[in-house]
Amino acid sequence: MLKRRHYAQAAVLLERADRLEPGKGSIVEALARAYYNSAQHDRAVACFGRLVEIDPTTAYGHFGLGQSLKRLGQPDEARAHLRLAVALAPDSSLYRNALARLPGRRA
Repeated sequence: MLKRRHYAQAAVLLERADRLEPGKGSIVEALARAYYNSAQHDRAVACFGRLVEIDPTTAYGHFGLGQSLKRLGQPDEARAHLRLAVALAPDSSLYRNALARLPGRRA
């Protein structure tokens, strides 16, 4: 469903999977992506937050959390996670570009 861009429907199925196997990183990541892509950014923040708790070294988790926080108008919090994503995956132009496009102060 995610590949077909049926994000809201995917979220319903992934919520069920998450209840059956709580704490499984692959399910939490897919659920966070489904929430983000269906503009449920509060839920995406919660899920990406869970993902980085499960695996603090997940660059994609920090990237998703940063992007979700950015959508919620929290650039300082977003910046912290985007910086972590870049630090964890320095070769990723996706992560570097997301950080560079973030409005506000640069330090």
